[in-house]
Amino acid sequence: MSRFLSCGHSPKCVLFIACVIAAIPGSVQGETPAVWIDAHLEEYIALYKHFHRHPELSFREEETAARLAQELRAAGCDVTTGIGGHGVVGLLHNGKGPTVMWRTDLDALPVVENTGLDYASSVRIELDDGAHVGVMHACGHDLHITNLVAAARYLATHREIWSGTVMFVGQPAEEVGAGAQKMIEAGLFRDFPKPDYALATHVDATLPTGMIGYRSGYAMANVDSCDITVHGRGGHGSYPQGCIDPIVQAAELILSLQTVVSRELSPLEPAVITVGSIHAGTKHNIIPDSCHLQLTIRSYTPEIRDLLKDAIVRRAKAVAGAFKAPEPEIAFSDDTPAVFNDEALTERVVTAIGNELGDDRLLLAERSMG
Repeated sequence: MSRFLSCGHSPKCVLFIACVIAAIPGSVQGETPAVWIDAHLEEYIALYKHFHRHPELSFREEETAARLAQELRAAGCDVTTGIGGHGVVGLLHNGKGPTVMWRTDLDALPVVENTGLDYASSVRIELDDGAHVGVMHACGHDLHITNLVAAARYLATHREIWSGTVMFVGQPAEEVGAGAQKMIEAGLFRDFPKPDYALATHVDATLPTGMIGYRSGYAMANVDSCDITVHGRGGHGSYPQGCIDPIVQAAELILSLQTVVSRELSPLEPAVITVGSIHAGTKHNIIPDSCHLQLTIRSYTPEIRDLLKDAIVRRAKAVAGAFKAPEPEIAFSDDTPAVFNDEALTERVVTAIGNELGDDRLLLAERSMG
């Protein structure tokens, strides 16, 4: 369920979603997507604002999924809900032809909104650990959902320009890298048609409104999280010789990890190892027993991904050995594979968008480590 197109962050971005599927060379042209969206723009801006006002965190997208299901049913889709959590599938049939999957994400982020918009989110929730957080659609998923609904409505009312089956998918928990796998495990491609083509878009605030970014091949990186707990032997800070200091051990490990990319990989291979969190100790003069590090790891190919993981484990154990410390605890999680966009499909879709919007709206996007 990868994404490969970006557009400027504007509600009117909804118009080009329909273009992707509808503007197929050789199709019969009825009312154009641009004319149609101009006539319906206000209702989709209102829908976008609704989703923006009512964000829900990963695996909690109950109301968002229910509203998406309602909109897809109203468009004439056969809708199934509750797939892998709050996943939604809507099938729009129109005779013989390929099955094309169009996917949107549903979840929001634990971010307090301070935009000052009159439709800003005021949602606050309590997490399982008792923490209170704000919730906001800070990544554009509210616009993605609106785009998908607009595409469903346009295709349902313009059946003369296409044939086949469109499979609209609302995916939960994209922000934690788990929702797509949950839907697959729940039978997404077993209980529903396996698509011939899969399409998705993502807004991009770095592009001017109306510009379309695209890239074939690798477009977005593998993402892995890693938790490392280095162990030592605590004691008083004035007697370090009787301790094994896990903070110094962690500091040496952090510096060692920074040379994995620069010295174990070719300079032509993109990769990132970032230590985003380090926690240890309770007081100025006490050496603790352990130190916890949290890492994010980015790469593209499976080979480089495995190399980075191996290097992290090897160096963590080597540093512990140098300090005569117990072996560290190392756990990898949140693994999300890289986005690799089919070259032939990308060319076909980008050509269709260029025919509809003009080649001057197309921009070859940089690969992202995001």
